[in-house]
Amino acid sequence: MKLHTLRPAAGSVRNNKRVGRGQGSGRGGTSTRGHKGAKSRSGYSQKIGFEGGQMPLYRRVPKFGFKNPFRVEYTPVNLDTLQKIAEAKGITAFTQEELVNLGLVNKNDKIKVLGRGELKASLEVSAHAFSASAKAAIEQAGGKANTL
Repeated sequence: MKLHTLRPAAGSVRNNKRVGRGQGSGRGGTSTRGHKGAKSRSGYSQKIGFEGGQMPLYRRVPKFGFKNPFRVEYTPVNLDTLQKIAEAKGITAFTQEELVNLGLVNKNDKIKVLGRGELKASLEVSAHAFSASAKAAIEQAGGKANTL
């Protein structure tokens, strides 16, 4: 196989319809657009969500709920994950930079440590927030929970 011998699969590529090129082509006259009306004109574009005058879906469905603009989104990191990494790589201090390097969080994320799993290693963990169970487990294992 060489670059100059590459071809699309047979039947996968078709020529475009050439409309508006005379009556003999079978696609002259109205050029497959039908007779009159906005859709037959050039430059026509329908509003997004327009349903021909019927009440559009986004107006038929009632609004509900509320988005709190002050909500703080945290990226969760569990104790069992930290334990696994501590065993595998021998890390004892988990800072934000370390968690970013490990690929657990992104650099602009706020981190919350959650208490899933068991923690045997004595770790120093720095995060923006800790669940009560995670903080207790870290301190019980002889580590430190530093709030950023």
